[in-house]
Amino acid sequence: MKTIKDIENLKGKRVMVRVDFNVPMKDDKIIDDFRIKASIPTIEYLVKKGAIVILLAHIGDDGEKSLKPVALRLKKFIPNAHFIETPIFSDPTKKILNNLKGGDVVLLENIRREAGEKTNSPSFARGLSRFGDIYVNDAFSVSHRVHATIIGITKYLPSYAGLQLVDEINHLSKAFDPKHPFLFILGGAKFETKIPLVKKFLRDADNVFIGGAIANDFFKHKGYEVGLSLVGANNSQLKPFLKSKNLILPIDVVAVKGSTNRNIKPNEVSSDENILDIGKDSISLLGGLIEKAAFILWNGPLGKYETGFGGSTESVLKLVAKSKAMSIVGGGDTVSLITKLKLADKIGFVSTGGGATLDFLAKGTLAGIKALK
Repeated sequence: MKTIKDIENLKGKRVMVRVDFNVPMKDDKIIDDFRIKASIPTIEYLVKKGAIVILLAHIGDDGEKSLKPVALRLKKFIPNAHFIETPIFSDPTKKILNNLKGGDVVLLENIRREAGEKTNSPSFARGLSRFGDIYVNDAFSVSHRVHATIIGITKYLPSYAGLQLVDEINHLSKAFDPKHPFLFILGGAKFETKIPLVKKFLRDADNVFIGGAIANDFFKHKGYEVGLSLVGANNSQLKPFLKSKNLILPIDVVAVKGSTNRNIKPNEVSSDENILDIGKDSISLLGGLIEKAAFILWNGPLGKYETGFGGSTESVLKLVAKSKAMSIVGGGDTVSLITKLKLADKIGFVSTGGGATLDFLAKGTLAGIKALK
């Protein structure tokens, strides 16, 4: 896989860069610009080399949202960046793109407004490629998607990896040959998608702590009452995991009923309660494991932080930040809390990916990485 540093002459070259600007927003305001910041080193490198930089990005799943608020935030870091609001294949857009000069940076409107993006349409990818001389993938967090700006376009342009993509691969690959004791923390929901990861790290890690809604699946399989808590559709695959000596489940939880909540053992939940976080004793248990660990890999929040139950995740993040261990943390929700707590510079590496991080850790590669080879 070649990187942008392998390109001999970038001066005046039109470089189409796939970035991930799918940032969390509320009322058209950006809550966390971590992913925007992650793309800046690649953009600055290309500008310095005299390239014409054309940024491809999406926001939201359906293409309805505009990237205009993102473009405004991008200008804080890249002052000469401009936003093209007109449709990609319209005459006004073509006119702007044809008049760009070396060092110019433009961001095209939400790529998912184009029907051919998510279907990886060859004709769409070919048409898009005509705007550029070179393609760069710098969007690790969407590189597990078989989309036109990740896969299709590589068939029509010389293709390279951006600095952020390389950084993600280099850091996450450390999980394949980690220092020990190795602690793996897994939170969030959608257990079905994380089974390969649990299986892998029960084999490779010294301790695997399961939190978040995924822990509910284990509690249910053990025969505990989980009340109104979120659980997966099928937990029949859990039985082999429960026999693993290095599997660690929360020893207490925060169970909620209406406006009241209580810190109780997992087997004390009533049928009208909802488990929304791990408890204080579980945080202390994790603290001990963090203190002894030489390598920590963490993906996904330990509680439902978006409804006010992010206490445990915040507490454990602070413990990881103080740890002497090499640490890698990923998952969009967890990353937002890292930004909120201003801990990014105290964590070894913060991954921009959610599903992409999980897929890479489970398989060792992604569709978008394969496409660059």
